[in-house]
Amino acid sequence: MEALKTHKTFRKLAVSNSSELMFGRAAAPASCGFGLEVGSGKVYPEINFTLPTMLIEDKTWGAIVSQYEEIGEMIARAAKRLKLPGLMVEFELLPPMTENPAWGAEITGILHNALERAHKEYGLPCALRVTPTDIRDAYRPPVLRSGKEWDRLMESFEQCAVAGADILSIESVGAKEVNDEAMMRGDIGGIMFALGVLAPNDMEFLWDHILAVCSAHEVVPGGDSACGFANTAMQLSSQGMLPEVLAAVVRAASVVRSLVAYERGAYGPSKDCAYEGPVIKAITGAPIAMEGKSASCAHFSPVGNVAASMCDLWSNESVQNIRLLSGSAPEAFMELLAYDCRIFNKALEARTEKEYQSLLVESDIHLSPQALVLSPESTMRIASAIVAKETHYRMTIAASREAVSIIRDALGKGNLELSSKESSWLDRIDHALDSLPDDEMALVESMSASYGHLFLPESYGL
Repeated sequence: MEALKTHKTFRKLAVSNSSELMFGRAAAPASCGFGLEVGSGKVYPEINFTLPTMLIEDKTWGAIVSQYEEIGEMIARAAKRLKLPGLMVEFELLPPMTENPAWGAEITGILHNALERAHKEYGLPCALRVTPTDIRDAYRPPVLRSGKEWDRLMESFEQCAVAGADILSIESVGAKEVNDEAMMRGDIGGIMFALGVLAPNDMEFLWDHILAVCSAHEVVPGGDSACGFANTAMQLSSQGMLPEVLAAVVRAASVVRSLVAYERGAYGPSKDCAYEGPVIKAITGAPIAMEGKSASCAHFSPVGNVAASMCDLWSNESVQNIRLLSGSAPEAFMELLAYDCRIFNKALEARTEKEYQSLLVESDIHLSPQALVLSPESTMRIASAIVAKETHYRMTIAASREAVSIIRDALGKGNLELSSKESSWLDRIDHALDSLPDDEMALVESMSASYGHLFLPESYGL
């Protein structure tokens, strides 16, 4: 399918100050699915689920279909029981379901039908987000723009759109092969090369093609996620394998590659595991999905409350379809999300949202630099730094420098404490950023010498 050319340039913010960044409200709400309006004054649950441990193959496919049929029935039943004002459901394809596009499309159809029944029977506003797996890194170096994996990925998008997806998203992996190596080396130049040059180049190519599918089938383009970059850094830091301050800088730097999807025409709601979402919201006005404390079934984090402070959808990230004492795990987490959202919406209704947001933010940001860079105030600073620059490389450097500045300001005010090792790393990052060339091609030349064995230049249009 021919790629579309619907490009945007963001040179100013969609909001004027941090007080305009609030959960449940977005400057550019998005309508999707069966009457679901996201960002118009309410926060809705986004439930995500996956299979229990099992093989995905022809002989188990019947049992797999039964699993998703059971989940579809649960969604309709629990949404009515919980009196939900609206619901987003996300189906993240497992790799074999993308490699075999008909499988992913079949499950998409099952979940679409379940939501359609719920909407018809008791008027539930709802929508289905479908996220094919980026399978383009099956080989090293990855071939990103052609070949069997590319063809199957695009066919998966196409078939899922036809089968009933309301929103299409992805957690793309372009430049991850370089970023992973650079993070483990603690090489700031390598990280900036991956996030500021390679990843945006891949995003432009990939999202032009995703937008073409969305346009052809009237599906909402829901954006990308830097999960494979910033969330990897977050998890490595929690294991003591990476400094927290480096993970915080990577979080800020990762915004730019995700912003590219919106430059090409996406308009959200964004992906739940994209913790860069608040900055995207500040720049574009798009509504965002976020995850935090209620996603502990999938991963732990130091940002459990602050992540909720600007959300429009509140997600559990993913949970296996296993039995708990109460019932199925997806239904248990759907209830948990429902009660979280009741508090968001009651605060909005009572006009106490500022007080509640402050509690969410203040409970986290003094304990971790990763939480600090997700506050509304930090979000505005990082967003402002990004829109002031004109190339993705310079935007990425600017976002990283602003994250360092935010951490230094908090240290100076006594609002954050760092160990001597973390402080030493902050100085190291600061120095490394200052040492980077202004010219993008100079960086490409120097980094190709260090990382050229890991990537194919033609995969990034170089």
